[in-house]
Amino acid sequence: MPDAVVIGAGPNGLVAANLLADAGWSVEVLEAQPEPGGAVRSDRGVHPDYVSDLFSAFYPLAAASPVLARLDLAAEGLRWSHAPSVLAHPLRDGRCAVLERGAEETAAGLAQFAAADADAWRDLYGVWSRIGPDVVRALFTPFPPVRSGLRLAAKLRAAGGLRLARSLALPVRRLGEETFGGEGGRLLLAGNALHADLAPEAAGSGGFGWLMSMLGQSHGFPVPVGGAGALTDALVSRLRRRGGVLRCGERVTSVVVRGGRAVGVRTAGGESVDARKAVLADTSAPTLYRDLVGEEHLPARLLRDLERFQWDFATFKVDWALTGPVPWSAPRAATAGTVHVADGMDALTRFAAQIAMGQVPAEPFALFGQMTTADPTRSPAGTESAWAYTHLPQRITADAGPDGITGRWSPGEQEAMADRVEEQVERFAPGFRGRIGARRILAPATLQAMNENLHNGAINNGTTALHQQAVFRPTPGTGRPETPVRNLYLASAAAHPGGGVHGAPGANAARAALRPHGPRTLLHRAQRV
Repeated sequence: MPDAVVIGAGPNGLVAANLLADAGWSVEVLEAQPEPGGAVRSDRGVHPDYVSDLFSAFYPLAAASPVLARLDLAAEGLRWSHAPSVLAHPLRDGRCAVLERGAEETAAGLAQFAAADADAWRDLYGVWSRIGPDVVRALFTPFPPVRSGLRLAAKLRAAGGLRLARSLALPVRRLGEETFGGEGGRLLLAGNALHADLAPEAAGSGGFGWLMSMLGQSHGFPVPVGGAGALTDALVSRLRRRGGVLRCGERVTSVVVRGGRAVGVRTAGGESVDARKAVLADTSAPTLYRDLVGEEHLPARLLRDLERFQWDFATFKVDWALTGPVPWSAPRAATAGTVHVADGMDALTRFAAQIAMGQVPAEPFALFGQMTTADPTRSPAGTESAWAYTHLPQRITADAGPDGITGRWSPGEQEAMADRVEEQVERFAPGFRGRIGARRILAPATLQAMNENLHNGAINNGTTALHQQAVFRPTPGTGRPETPVRNLYLASAAAHPGGGVHGAPGANAARAALRPHGPRTLLHRAQRV
């Protein structure tokens, strides 16, 4: 009998298992899919000569994460690579906002939109340089972040106090208007906010756009050499060297509860796996509570709150094997690993508004990845392994475009949506479609089938909006990995601090599981952030 059973071998489940093993626990990880990794996997499914990341691809949060840093995954062979430029947002008139590896280079580029914007960027990055490390520590610490929060509060007072707090609470459109005279800096902030489900007019989207932009400036948007799966391989290798057990193809169908306490799990094959001390679930909150635990073991208030649980946007993704580099009209976009494809701030607002109305956007905002530009091992020299994803409503009521897409995702609808994404890229890179050697379509239902945590393609395990963060995540009054069932812990991005590959939810759950069983000295240092 293992000390702990971990449900799910995504990055958070693997981080939790590693930290429990570091504390001397025996750990068994059960994964429903035939391979580990959750949303951190890669393959050669588009073309045998091209490595494609199936889900996530760029990892600024991993680069900043104290949890992952202290796991020392380099010792397991993990290496990182960077594109020459971090991120670009081209416009159809040929101008291009570029987040460069160096702050001075970024500032110089933004000065081409408005001369004063160079100093505005330096000021933003100066604030980050003073408080960024404390922001990261507070973000990745169990809620409430008492010690790191006190340190951050002191730094915030020195960096502008209430005025800075106001700025970070602003919608990103307003933050951009107050900060920059030209369009370039505004687009960098707003495009980064839309990595989550935060419209340019959403409260708090300014803070998220600032966070992602500053992480890109300080840490870049790195990629694992050889593919996203290399990060998973490193986590699995480390776990196994510490005696942990990983079993794939083992779907957990229920958590066994006796006397209000989680004592193990049952699998689809009928096996019971007992847990001596804890069960940790790298699953969505609705799946854990409704499907695995069952309503009879849960308080009525939690069940009512789950009815209001909000998923983030659905996702539609296309992978390509390109026979040559992307022919961007704005040449500076060619050096960036990530490219935001939308013609200005108003286009971003229209895109988000159409999603809010339940419509498939007519001109989708595409997040475009140039993976060979970021890591030359991904495809033969002179080619590009590329992808783009765009967001959609969770429930489609209409199509703002001409194709009548309903969200049933028949083969015809999938092809039409993929063509629409390609047409959007073609507007900014004429000739792009002529360089497509092969493509793969991952519709929302396909993404969910490959990883059940990606509900209809929701990549953050719940909205990033303020009403479902911190003490409201995943439901009001929670904010921590503990659940109403003793010895059961939520270890996924459904828990604070939410989505992104950084390992904090897994680390927080491991920390909570260890707390009743020994002194703090047993905790691995990666949990002391």
